[in-house]
This record gives sequence, C-alpha cells and structure tokens, in this order.
Amino acid sequence: MRLHIIGICGTFMGSLALLARELGHQVSGSDANVYPPMSTQLEEAGITLMVGYRAENLDDMPDLVVVGNALSRGNEEVEALLNSGLRYTSGAQWLSDYVLPSRKVIAVAGTHGKTTTASLLAWLLESAGLAPGFLIGGVPRNFGVSARLGGHASPFIVEADEYDTAFFDKRSKFVHYRPDIAVMNNLEFDHADIFPDLAAIERQFHHLVRTVPSQGHLLVADQQPALERVLEMGAWSPVEHFGCLSTSEWQLRLERDDGTRFQVLHVGPDGEEDGVVEWGLTGEHNARNALAALAAASRCGVDLARACAALARFQTPRRRQEVIGEVNGVQVIDDFAHHPTAISATLGGLRAATTKGRLLAVIEPRSNTMRLGALRTRLNDSVAEADAVFWFQPAGLDWSMEALVAEQGERSKLFSDIDELVNAVVTQASPLDRIVVMSNGGFDGVHQRLLNALNAKEPFE
Repeated sequence: MRLHIIGICGTFMGSLALLARELGHQVSGSDANVYPPMSTQLEEAGITLMVGYRAENLDDMPDLVVVGNALSRGNEEVEALLNSGLRYTSGAQWLSDYVLPSRKVIAVAGTHGKTTTASLLAWLLESAGLAPGFLIGGVPRNFGVSARLGGHASPFIVEADEYDTAFFDKRSKFVHYRPDIAVMNNLEFDHADIFPDLAAIERQFHHLVRTVPSQGHLLVADQQPALERVLEMGAWSPVEHFGCLSTSEWQLRLERDDGTRFQVLHVGPDGEEDGVVEWGLTGEHNARNALAALAAASRCGVDLARACAALARFQTPRRRQEVIGEVNGVQVIDDFAHHPTAISATLGGLRAATTKGRLLAVIEPRSNTMRLGALRTRLNDSVAEADAVFWFQPAGLDWSMEALVAEQGERSKLFSDIDELVNAVVTQASPLDRIVVMSNGGFDGVHQRLLNALNAKEPFE
C-alpha cells in the first residue's frame, strides 16, 4: 500500500510512519515543521519527507492518506485531499485497524509522564525477553526508535494521548486503542485549546475506561482526585492503585530524596513481594513512572526482582532530562516539560540531585495551553527551585510575559531573541552549573547554540 501521512513529523505520526514502513508499506509524508529527532528517524527509515503542506503532495494518488490531528480545514493539502476523493483516516484509527488487532495492548495515559512510563515499560518487557512492540511519543534511547512492531504475539505498548484525533473525529485518540491494560498516571487540566475544563477531560478518560474489558486491568495512580472521579463514573475491570499510600497495591518508598534509589512493595492476592531500584533518573515523579511500569510489567508476567534490576540499565528517552552536552563543567540538559506541574517536577528532581553548582532554567511556553495563558498564574511557583530563569516569549503567544517575569525579581529575565537569550545564559553560567532547557518544540536549536557559545567562551578561571 502507498501511504501518505499529513503532519508526519509530529511525535505520534512519525512513529506511525515507522510502523507502516515496517509493515512493508511505501510511505511518504509532509509537514511544515521538520526537525530532529523525528526527521532523522524518518529519513533513516527511507521515508520521503515533503516540507510544507501543498496540493501537489498528493499528485501520486496514494492508496490511503493518514491525517494528523494538527491539521484543520483551510489547510491547502487537506482541502486538496477532500476534493480528490482519496481514502483518508486518522492516525489513531489506522493504528487500531492495522497494528493493534490480535495484540495484547497496554495503553499508558496521563497528563504527565506518558513517554517516560511507556519507555520504561517497553524496556522492562524487552529485558524479560518479551520483544514488545510500541508506539511512543519520543525516542527511547534503549531502542533508538520511537516505534516498532515487535514480536507477532508480543504485547504492544502505546502512549495514549487524550488530545483529539483529527479534524473529522474530535474524540480523544486513546478511545481507539481498546487496551487490555490501561495505565492512568495522573490527570490535570491541559489542552485548553480543545477542552473547556477538567471535567471534560475526565469524561474522555472515562471513555477510555469503558473500552477496557472486564478481564483486563486498570492501573491507577493514587492521590489523584481527578482519576478517582473518573472511576466513580463506573469501572468494569479490576483496579489496582500505585503510588505512596499504604493502601495501594503497588507502593513506593524513596530511600534518597532525589529519587535515585527507592523501594517497591507489591501487595497482591498471593502475598507481598518487594524490590529496590537504584538508577540514574531523578525526581519522585520518575520513581512513580517506574512504579507504574513495574505494575504493568507484572501483569505481563515479568518477575519484580528482575524488573527492578533492569531499571538500572534504563536510559531516559530523548528530550526527557537528556544531557545534550557538557562544556567546561557546565551541563546542558533538554527536557520536554511545558506544563507547570511538569516544569516543577523536572526542576525539583534536578535540584535534589544537584549538590554543587546552580540550576539555570531556560523555558519556552509554546504549548497550545501556554499560548492561551490558561495556566500562566502557576508558572511562578513552577520555577521555585531554579536559581535563575531565562524565559523566551515565542511568536504567537496570546499574552505578554512581562508582568510574570517582573514578579520573579532579578533572578528572571525575558527574551524574544534567541541569540540574546543564549548570550545571557552563557554569560551567567559557571562550572558545575546545570542549564535545563524546557520546551515541547525545537526551540530554534537553542541547545546546540548554548553548547557552541560555551565552547567559544573564554575558559573559566
């Protein structure tokens, strides 16, 4: 089949393209924003990339067109598609139709931590010899790709996003997956461009719950009032909770404040089992992600002690606390955090693990929720752990960040020019400092610009 994907460089659609190529389809795609790591993955897989959305991208008359959820009516290529009479579908529906049938599907949902948790679970199953398939909204470094089919009868892990499916299907993507195991990590208000309030997202999460069979399982984080409200709407599958409460079936106890060593206790029908994890990730939020993955892996028959040992060899997905480079003792770290809760968790984990030097935060609030300013009142508190904050105001932001930055005093500065921001950060940086860059986009290559500028700087005394 000749498949064309509109919006191919999005994390979900790019992963979909890799699966289609592995199935033997001829794949092409178009996108307005082409940047690594997704563009690199696609080119290495032999997938033709077209820059820009144009009617002529469809001249080869593909057998099926898959439309990304970032596309809307009025887009030149979308209009050409509708006028052409070509068959089209959404990415989530294509996955459901061509990949998921006959597989044991594990869906990882939540406002935060989906990519890390799904990557952790894939690694645990891989370490146990189960050869899982997966589609993840990032690149797990233990695998080097964001998606693969895995063994024919192996479990398939899908990062289950609550964002809408396509311009012609406004349901959340995850309702298409019909998982045997659904992991629900957390639930907060986000995606202000499509959801009016938290209750609307809770309703979508309940649609996910409705699709899990009675012989399946719901793995639900404790201390999450929104998720408890979802369960109160009805649940028809066995439910296990995970987190820090003594009443949860899966319990976490930090042995180090920075989250690099923690104890796991599983209280099951056959008694108790425990294990200890010592690994390279920081923060309680990542320990909770690991706990969710351990619970899901156990449901696939993976031994707890073996799984805990495997976590020591886990590498963070790209763009999740990823160390991009170090120059003269100054680290540059990339992180996908863009919601205030995620920003706070990332900085908190790094702060606990930073015994020397300062934490310099470089933040671009470019998500749709941030562009609308829906959570801007929480941004001040989210950066409390940073010693200095360098804010970048992207084009298209619907509100001015000047008042926000002014409230933070001398430790915060606002920029609208990348070069000026890089110069300010590098001027302030000293040996043992950590520069953590947070954005859900390419941020105009700021990571490499920082490394280049650090290299060009006079050696530290």
